[in-house]
Amino acid sequence: MGRRIGLVVLGLALLAAPMTASAASPWASEATYGDKAVAKLKYGLTNTLLGWTSLFRTPMKAHQNGENVLVGIGKGAWNAVGQTVGGAAHAVTFPIPQIDLPLPEGGSDILG
Repeated sequence: MGRRIGLVVLGLALLAAPMTASAASPWASEATYGDKAVAKLKYGLTNTLLGWTSLFRTPMKAHQNGENVLVGIGKGAWNAVGQTVGGAAHAVTFPIPQIDLPLPEGGSDILG
């Protein structure tokens, strides 16, 4: 039992480390509570609906930059899941702008 708890704590630490090192989400720079909440909702909905496009965009960018396409496919899958699930978390928690979950690659950038 103690070993399982140790593995869970280690896993959470490994997942949390990149998130603490990530930059704040773009909506976090808004001035007022209302602006932050609205921007967080838009950011969340955008990533929830368009996060899956990273499955195609990331390998394509890797190919264009002369990088390994298989690595691009892996990163694209990771980003797609992270952006979609993270976007849903942003959309659900938009009334609480103090909660910021950094998304892979800063979120979906397909709209600009």
